Amino acid sequence: MTKRNLVYTLLLVLGSCAPGKRIIDKPIVFDETRKIMTIDYLSDRYGLTVNSPTIVPKMIVLHWTVLPTLEATFEAFEKSVLPTWRPELENASALNVSSQFLVDRDGKIYRLLPETTMARHVIGLNHCAIGIENVGGTKDLPLTEAQLKSNIWLVKYLTKKYNIDYLIGHYEYTNFEGHLLWLEKDENYRTEKNDPGEDFVRKVRNTNKNLKFKPVPQKSPTHEFQIF
Repeated sequence: MTKRNLVYTLLLVLGSCAPGKRIIDKPIVFDETRKIMTIDYLSDRYGLTVNSPTIVPKMIVLHWTVLPTLEATFEAFEKSVLPTWRPELENASALNVSSQFLVDRDGKIYRLLPETTMARHVIGLNHCAIGIENVGGTKDLPLTEAQLKSNIWLVKYLTKKYNIDYLIGHYEYTNFEGHLLWLEKDENYRTEKNDPGEDFVRKVRNTNKNLKFKPVPQKSPTHEFQIF
């Protein structure tokens, strides 16, 4: 590691541990409709028969929203039923997408759902994954240093509460095909992702090396799971 990178990492650590960091509860709608649809999703997509829409967190998945504001993102997630402008997802389920956490561009952290309530944010792994969405992610609105610091802090917070094995970017989700955690039954239900960017994920991982997450599985060209 160069001297410059070392200084940058130390600044991130200090910034992520700054006093006054807190989580703001800003709940999306979780009515009886969303509850039933979430339970049905766990059954239909994963073959899990459950009485409540709860998960046992084993991983944290980092995302970006592409949407430019907190308000636009909250509006997209708030309702129980998937909006009509997401036809690529509707055939799998009408349950709306969401995430447990949303980080605004100024670094403020909002909790949209209880941490152990399933959110639809990552194919094949929703049953065990806590999602962290970050507002922005476009060329004109790249993720901010404030968001990076908040993601680092939030990963530490969640890892202290739960037995988290993996920290991944959304773009890495298909690496888990064939893994014990992968439960999606439809081999054709996949979407291509590149969020929240490799550089962002690398910085969050590097600052949290002491948490000793398991390495992300590597895929063969045929998408078969391999352990290296």
